[in-house]
Amino acid sequence: MDIALLGGTGDIGEGLALRWAYDTDHSVVIGSREADRAEAKAEEYETELDSRGVDVTVEGAANSEAAARADVVVLAVPAYHLSDTIEAVADDVDSDTVLVSPAVGMKRDEDGFHYNEPGVGSVTELAAGAAPDDVPVVGAFHNLPAARLANLDADLGIDTVVVGDDEDAVDIVTELAEGIEGLRAVDGGPLANAAEIEAITPLLINVAKHNDGMHDLGVRFD
Repeated sequence: MDIALLGGTGDIGEGLALRWAYDTDHSVVIGSREADRAEAKAEEYETELDSRGVDVTVEGAANSEAAARADVVVLAVPAYHLSDTIEAVADDVDSDTVLVSPAVGMKRDEDGFHYNEPGVGSVTELAAGAAPDDVPVVGAFHNLPAARLANLDADLGIDTVVVGDDEDAVDIVTELAEGIEGLRAVDGGPLANAAEIEAITPLLINVAKHNDGMHDLGVRFD
């Protein structure tokens, strides 16, 4: 399967790119607003993988080109760039493309981090509203610890909750998630449930901040 990570030069994009390239046979393309930046990052990822004996090609391209080549497009961008990113690639995706949103809206004050819920209910639903009508949107990878994900020496042993209204698209993202060693996909139901999942992320950050040895917290449902 061809996976494009738009914003794949950032923290969560790096972790997902490395894990998919390391653990699976899927094709990975890094997207960025600037093709040169994407290509440079892709080369960095290839170098890291090569140092571990993995001979794999990670490509870099401008977001529109990366999206046009992909079966699954992961929108690994901050929440405030999400709608703009989707609109920029709207002509490059179709009903056979699955868009995946891991973005979480947060605000910070002197007490810590808090979920910043958009008017439509969740950031994932915001993505669905910006996407073309025939393109399914799935929410996943919201609560993953980025540094732990990008450290290929780290065992994961954590879950990601997957939400979506299109059953086939949810199945595809679930399979992709579980291709990463140590990551389990849990069905969270329809998109309307995304806010509850997204709100876990600021909780994890606050707990990590106030407890020694918990800087790479994830979640596991047992």
